[in-house]
Amino acid sequence: MQALILMLDAAGNPAKWVTREKAAFYYAKGLVTWDIGEEDAVMHGGTNARTGCRSTLTIKPIISVAGKENIVHGYREPPVDRFLVFRRDCHLCAFCGQVFKERDLTLDHVIPASRGGPFSWGNLVSSCKTCNGRKDSLTPEEARMPLLYVPYAPNRHESFILANRVILADQMLFLLEGVPKTSRLHH
Repeated sequence: MQALILMLDAAGNPAKWVTREKAAFYYAKGLVTWDIGEEDAVMHGGTNARTGCRSTLTIKPIISVAGKENIVHGYREPPVDRFLVFRRDCHLCAFCGQVFKERDLTLDHVIPASRGGPFSWGNLVSSCKTCNGRKDSLTPEEARMPLLYVPYAPNRHESFILANRVILADQMLFLLEGVPKTSRLHH
């Protein structure tokens, strides 16, 4: 799996993950206002008929792209996705504290769905199948199964980390600077 390029707006806010080819487009159009990180990739173009030299383009792992259409306006939390919840929770069961593979985890509603608990970042935690079955449609207090951590909605930087499986070291360092110190991603 090829690493993606972290695209920022001109103010340095994460905007989206783009392919190397899309990043090359931004470089070629002169829209990259600044870039940082160790050299990520060198793309080779055609050979100049006059000079005989082959063109190259060095693409950094983090690029800032100019343009009104690339400005990040506010923050909307990402849609809830079971795999993103598992990644947010570091594959840790919120009740027994053991780490599990994704296939052995389920989503648990802290306030049960049968009682109107929403399908939201703030009401979902990772749970092993055994603990989820034991808790059933009770609250953690009723089941006498206290939560080991509190669910929360990830901020912009954290959601970028959760959404990408192959993150280069420079990209991770940049994104972690914007992640709250209380996030489980720091542990």
